[in-house]
Amino acid sequence: MSNTLYDLPRLRQKRGVFGDRKHAGQVLAEMLQEWRGSKALVLAVPSGGVPVAVELAEALDLSLDVAVVSKILLPWNTEAGFGAVAFDGTVWINKEYVDYFNLDQPTIEQQTQEALEKVQRRVKLFRADRPWPDLESQAVILVDDGIAAGSTLRVALMALHNTGARKTIVAVPTAHQESLVRIMDRVDALYCANIRSGPQFAVAAAYQQWDDVDETDASRMLKSFRNR
Repeated sequence: MSNTLYDLPRLRQKRGVFGDRKHAGQVLAEMLQEWRGSKALVLAVPSGGVPVAVELAEALDLSLDVAVVSKILLPWNTEAGFGAVAFDGTVWINKEYVDYFNLDQPTIEQQTQEALEKVQRRVKLFRADRPWPDLESQAVILVDDGIAAGSTLRVALMALHNTGARKTIVAVPTAHQESLVRIMDRVDALYCANIRSGPQFAVAAAYQQWDDVDETDASRMLKSFRNR
């Protein structure tokens, strides 16, 4: 792994640097010009990563697919998680969070099963019955709309490694610096336009316009890209 990190120094520590996810995808595309017209495959992390990835893939004339992952949520919180699961069934549990929240084994198993079922349902929605691409013969550019704690991206990278990905690149508009450090040794290159640090971090703070991307919208964007 070359562990190369590319960012835009003029955007460091700044907030509200992207108009929306489409704009963020355009900024990333400028950073990844060397991949234009290559055989690299862009993999979007749904749902928020889809509009970013669509813009990137269109601008660079690359193929597009999805890498479905999900947080394993705490039972009392619909946003915070203690791990994540991926499209191939890979599970990652954050042991520190399990200890901190004093989670028992039945709770861990129940929440993990719910996450796995969500992933399986989304794989069917976004990919239907299309065969999984041969990742041993091409580079993969994994795209999300940002990295906060990084659990979903971590499990996505584990799954890509398990499926034999030859070369893995991560491209995100914004990320917390500590989270980037944690995944650096798992990728060949990492592109992040807006790197921020500090105790308070929200992916949404990098965007002037921030809306949740629902499954229907993400599915429509993917179909539109395939039919273009």
